[in-house]
Amino acid sequence: MSEQLKDFIHTITKQQLNVFSVRILQKGHLLAYWDRDRDQRRVQHSISKSFTCMAVGLALEEGLLHLDATLGDYFTYNHVSSAHYKLPSPRELKLRDLLRMSSGHDSPPLWADERASLTEKDWAKHYMSLPLDRMPGEQFTYSSGDTFMISAMFQAATGQTVKDYLTPRLFEPLGIHDVEWETSPLGVTLGCAGLWISNEELSRFGQLLLQEGLWEGTQLIPANWIRQATSRQIETTGDGDWGKGYGYQFWMCSHEAYRADGAYGQLCIILPSKEAVICINSEEENMQGILNAVWDEILPICNQR
Repeated sequence: MSEQLKDFIHTITKQQLNVFSVRILQKGHLLAYWDRDRDQRRVQHSISKSFTCMAVGLALEEGLLHLDATLGDYFTYNHVSSAHYKLPSPRELKLRDLLRMSSGHDSPPLWADERASLTEKDWAKHYMSLPLDRMPGEQFTYSSGDTFMISAMFQAATGQTVKDYLTPRLFEPLGIHDVEWETSPLGVTLGCAGLWISNEELSRFGQLLLQEGLWEGTQLIPANWIRQATSRQIETTGDGDWGKGYGYQFWMCSHEAYRADGAYGQLCIILPSKEAVICINSEEENMQGILNAVWDEILPICNQR
C-alpha cells in the first residue's frame, strides 16, 4: 500500500524526517498506509488534548459543565494576588478561556519539565497559586497547564476522570481497548498529554471527527460540539501552520483543514473538503517539514479521488 506514498516517503527520507507511520483515509476507506517498521502504541503527546475536548463536549451535553464555568466554581485554594491588581485571579478563569488557551499567563504553567520536577502533588493548587499576567480571553498562549486544568475541572464536576468517562463513550465504541493515559500524582488524567494509542487507532478518531461524531450509526459526540471545537476561536501568531488560528484544543491549518497534533510529529489532519483523514506518528522536531510534505505529496493523492 506504500506505492501511492512513494513521493512522500522520498521527501521525508531526503529531509531526514523521522516518521514512523502514515495512514490516509478517504470517504471512510483506507486509501494508503506506510509503516517504517510496524505501527504500535506510542505516546501521542498533545493529541491527548483533543480527546480531552471530546469529554468536555459530552459533559456539556449532559449539563455537567458549561463554558462559563470558572475554576473557582470547583476549587477553593488560596492563591497569591495578581501581579497587576486590576487583573482577575485564576479562580475567575472560565472553561472557554482554558479551551482556547487564553488564560493570561506569559509563562504557561505545568510544562513537561515543570511537571517532572514539581514537589507540590496537587497540580491544580499549584496552577491556581500563579498570578495572571494579562486579561484572560484575549490572547492565545499555548499552555498544557490550561488543558490539565480542564481535566481537573472535569473530574471535579463529574466525579470521573477523563479517561474513565471516555472509555465507554468513546474508546470502546471505536474499538480502542485497554487505554493507557498518564495521570497527575493525585490521579487526575493528564489531559494535555500522556495518551498511548497506535496510529491506526488515531485514524479511527480522525474518521470520527470527519463524520462529526457519528460512528457506525451512533452519535458518539455532539456534531455541533465538533464543529465548534474545530472552528477558529482565537487568532494565533505562529509561523506556517501554527499561524492559522486555534479552536478548542485543535489547530486550524492550511487547505481549510484542522488538526490535532503532538510534540515531535503526531498529527491527525482532517480535510473535510476532501473527505480525508491523514494520521502520522513520528519522533521529529521539524513538524512543519512533515506538514509541508503532507501538503506537497499527500494532498495531491486526495485530490485525485
